[in-house]
Amino acid sequence: MWTLQDAKNKFSAVVEAALAGTPQEVTRRGRPAVVVLSIEEYHRLLNSAVQARESFADHLMAFPGGDLGRPDVAPRNVDV
Repeated sequence: MWTLQDAKNKFSAVVEAALAGTPQEVTRRGRPAVVVLSIEEYHRLLNSAVQARESFADHLMAFPGGDLGRPDVAPRNVDV
């Protein structure tokens, strides 16, 4: 894991490690901020996500459904 300042100072090393197959995590102000990874790994992850994603229609059709019904509510008095 790299701090942002170290990653800036040694960016070539960050890139080389990512190209070697090890994603490089960078923190900013002590918190995880970004990951540097090779373009091949990026495309692999992107293609995997696209293939696993279902269509919006499939998502809607998977709704458990059933009759949700409406609550029995008395109308309010408007003659006041």
